[in-house]
Amino acid sequence: MALRLPDKWIWDSWYAFDGEYHHAFYLHASRALGDPVRRHRHPIVGHAISKDLTNWDVVRDALIVSESPAFDSWTTWTGSVVRGDEGLWRMFYTGTSREDGGDVQTVGVATSPDLYVWTKASSEALVTADPVHYELLDRTIWHDQAWRDPFVFKLNADDSTWHMLITARANHGDPKERGVVGHATSTDLEQWQVQPPLSEPGQGFGQAEVLQFEIVDGVPVILFCCGWRELSAARQAAMGHQDAGYSLSCNADLSGIDLSRAKPIPDLRLYAPRLVQSVDGSWNLIGFINEVDGEFVGELSDPIPVSATVEDGLVRRA
Repeated sequence: MALRLPDKWIWDSWYAFDGEYHHAFYLHASRALGDPVRRHRHPIVGHAISKDLTNWDVVRDALIVSESPAFDSWTTWTGSVVRGDEGLWRMFYTGTSREDGGDVQTVGVATSPDLYVWTKASSEALVTADPVHYELLDRTIWHDQAWRDPFVFKLNADDSTWHMLITARANHGDPKERGVVGHATSTDLEQWQVQPPLSEPGQGFGQAEVLQFEIVDGVPVILFCCGWRELSAARQAAMGHQDAGYSLSCNADLSGIDLSRAKPIPDLRLYAPRLVQSVDGSWNLIGFINEVDGEFVGELSDPIPVSATVEDGLVRRA
């Protein structure tokens, strides 16, 4: 495997490129916890660097939880890293707090001049779910308030608008199928406006985790993942007890996102896969190995070469 830590589990990861090194940021937790399910409440954001996406050197951890009171006093979860127009790196990430029992997810930000040393911007959340469009915590409907995994990007280099895709749930529809592509926008990476979701509920998913948008070999692609328990009955019948990543093509302006068109990615062992571009411009998937023979593995995969088609989304590249 590309990155395995003998004393820690690794799961969700996200990536940045500084012109020389690829930087992997990833959630990790001690295997001494015993039960891998416990890792979700004991995460640290780790950091490793590589020149080839295969051989990684672990460097200092990037983030840990804040002291109470803070939006991230319980967990620092999945996010993304971008470089602002002024040159400052920003990591947008998910936080949960001990003050509200850890079931309300919000988005915060940390900054870095070099990708190695990170400073949290505030103990307050930066972007929160808007009940006009999105479901808030109601344990009779769903187990948490989904508002996590921020993926930040521009549609093109000349665009003045930054987009944030967010794992979210609509505030209406069948509770089993309220998963939508949450959306927020900004012109400065500091002030964010929550927008209506980019997809509709009722498209087969209770949630769409770890969202990403990229244009792969000319095809605009949405990538996400979902556990089998959060699938609609029809999706469960097709997938069985298989957590998986999914992809689908959409329009370059983010319109036309219909999650019902999503197909499983080429390697079903991977969960929370990410599209990472090599120096030569080719695309690869890197995710964590989830379960093999019923046991959680918790290590990052080697890069899997992929391309994309309008019909099938991501496909293996020969």
